[in-house]
Amino acid sequence: MGSLRNLVPNENIEDKLGERGSGLRPRPDAVQDFNKLRDQCLDKGVLFEDPDFPATDSSIFYSKLPPKPFEWKRPGEICNDPRLFVEGASRFDVQQGELGDCWLLAAVANLTLNQALFKQIVPDDQNFQDKYAGIFHFRFWQYGRWVDVVIDDRLPTYYGQLVFLHSSQSNEFWSALLEKAYAKLHGSYEALKGGSTNEAMEDFTAGLSEVYELNEAPPNLYTIMIKAYERSSLMACSIEPDPREVEARTPQGLVKGHAYSITRVQYIDIATPNVSGKIPLIRLRNPWGNEAEWNGAWSDKSQEWRFIPQSKKEEIGLTFENDGEFWMSYRDFAKYFTRLEICNLNPDSLTEEEYGDDSKKHWEMSIFEGEWVRGITAGGCRNHLETFWHNPQYIIELTDPDEDDEENKCTIIIALMQKNRRAQRKMGAECLTIGFAVYHLEEPEKLPKPLDLNFFKYTPSVAKSPTFINLREVSCRFKLPPGVYCIVPSTFDPNEEGEFLLRVFTEKRSRMEENDEEIGTTDIDTRVKEIQPEEPEEEEKKQDKVKEFFKKLAGEDEEVDWVELKEILDYAMRNDVPQDETNIISSILSMFCGNFCRETPFASAFETKTAGGFSKDVCRSMIAMMDVDRSGKLGFEEFKNLWVDIKAWKTVFKLYDKTNSGYLSPFDLRQALNSAGYRLNNRVLNALCHRYASKDGRIAFDDFMMCAVRLKSMMEIFRDKDPNNTNQATFTLEEWVENTVYS
Repeated sequence: MGSLRNLVPNENIEDKLGERGSGLRPRPDAVQDFNKLRDQCLDKGVLFEDPDFPATDSSIFYSKLPPKPFEWKRPGEICNDPRLFVEGASRFDVQQGELGDCWLLAAVANLTLNQALFKQIVPDDQNFQDKYAGIFHFRFWQYGRWVDVVIDDRLPTYYGQLVFLHSSQSNEFWSALLEKAYAKLHGSYEALKGGSTNEAMEDFTAGLSEVYELNEAPPNLYTIMIKAYERSSLMACSIEPDPREVEARTPQGLVKGHAYSITRVQYIDIATPNVSGKIPLIRLRNPWGNEAEWNGAWSDKSQEWRFIPQSKKEEIGLTFENDGEFWMSYRDFAKYFTRLEICNLNPDSLTEEEYGDDSKKHWEMSIFEGEWVRGITAGGCRNHLETFWHNPQYIIELTDPDEDDEENKCTIIIALMQKNRRAQRKMGAECLTIGFAVYHLEEPEKLPKPLDLNFFKYTPSVAKSPTFINLREVSCRFKLPPGVYCIVPSTFDPNEEGEFLLRVFTEKRSRMEENDEEIGTTDIDTRVKEIQPEEPEEEEKKQDKVKEFFKKLAGEDEEVDWVELKEILDYAMRNDVPQDETNIISSILSMFCGNFCRETPFASAFETKTAGGFSKDVCRSMIAMMDVDRSGKLGFEEFKNLWVDIKAWKTVFKLYDKTNSGYLSPFDLRQALNSAGYRLNNRVLNALCHRYASKDGRIAFDDFMMCAVRLKSMMEIFRDKDPNNTNQATFTLEEWVENTVYS
């Protein structure tokens, strides 16, 4: 499955949490609408209590009991004169509590640096004064969509103090409420424990993240950071944690295993008695917001600041306080920190005023939603070559190199994100191990769609993700010559199911599409041989016997409904058929099915699978497929045509049931249906597998027959409405319901 989406947060297009399309499973009850709920509470004179995220221990922890008795209180019960904001929102409003979510706090602090982004997350239509009803809402980006999350304002406290994220101002509550909304989005506060800052930065911006290990940093990393800062990108960094200590401090005053925000990147002119020039500096912030700061060169009140003019100090907002914020040189930054995370903003996240006419501040973006389905599109990594080509494939054409690139290459950032795994933690779901590979296509017009086993067998990748890893997202920046490339996202092992989002950022405009077949019909496989006609006289005799038998079972109207059709099919498969009727039944089978039930070893496997007879659904669908006049029954000629189809599908099934097990491997479903005359893309194949495959991914003969029947029916219905083969058709609601129900 794959689809291209353009995300335009500035147009306020959004879903509500739990709504169909919101990125999470739709809820059976009414979806929460902030304005409606607030108006209802105001009319009744009550404060909102959220039934979907109640003030109970289960909203805090899902795996254990609370370590101490928490009490849920509203801001008005915690302090006098509660406010959403006190003198606006700033990075100093973010103080960490007892939850291990410094990764989230670092992103929240960064968010305050861009007011346009901040208002997108924290709508300004709410406060504690006007229309206060104990209800608030926040917006987060989730897997291609903006989601509105409604909460009440009851917060966990202990001895009257907020337990988790809070502001440095005791009566300011925007940050604590935002954290609660984010916890609700993922199911509990505990679900926020441990994470990567880029995850939250993406959820706040719809941006695309990169991760750099600083001991392997490219030589132009500071230039990349400068460009990122100019594009209003969010940045964070951390030091590899010490497994023996929790948040251990280094002699330089830094904290290991702790996320820091990068709030400014700038060259600063310096003039000393011995040297002058520009020095690359970085401003960072510890979300603890206290004296835990860097104590080396360029730290608060260090001697290096003597060589910076006072006017420059004022320009960069230099202050020396125990507020968790400090400066350091890029050289020291790369020496003492181990990881850098950059969140490149979605092109639509910046307003025209912010990037003006400067296209260098504007990324070009393509985004696709996809799915790995067991046995269909979950092919695993290239180590599993026989199934690797079944993974979803995406073609991108890079035409224009970067303006400032001396090698005439194109910058491309590829990010593969798996969906909904954090929210499913309490159900035992962990992140899959994911990655991607990139292949150069020399002559794309001559290659099959999708690229097949032979292509990957003899073609090496030109780029790939740094590793396969069990994180929500894996991303990497590449420099590639102009050309056509294929991106293949996959899990490490085959048959691991999950949904994903593939995003690609380029500095120049590019063209991207899914590399898949167009839905339609094709020639039937030459191996699916037509029934050879017998001599005319023998054929006529057999026709008469078959017709006589059909009339006997059909009754006076000489037509069979689905019940009678099932009787005929089941009767033909029985082993205890009376001797005087055996020849007639054999005529049916030989005429329309060949030796369908007499061949071995397939016969034994088939008879085992059909011991209970053809299913009711298959028989009903067979009737619907061949019933031209919509009488609900088949005449003799329609019955004959039906058996021709059954014979063809049976032959196809046998071609791909290589072990004579009575089952198809789902990885063979695409080729099997191609042999039957149908071209299908991944989206349809995934849906068919969800519908007709067993839990272990295999497809039984009966289910394959049902699948083939439904495909033929729906394609013929569509073709009748599309006589000019435009691949578009118009149905009235009545027609669509009638055709869907009947087929």
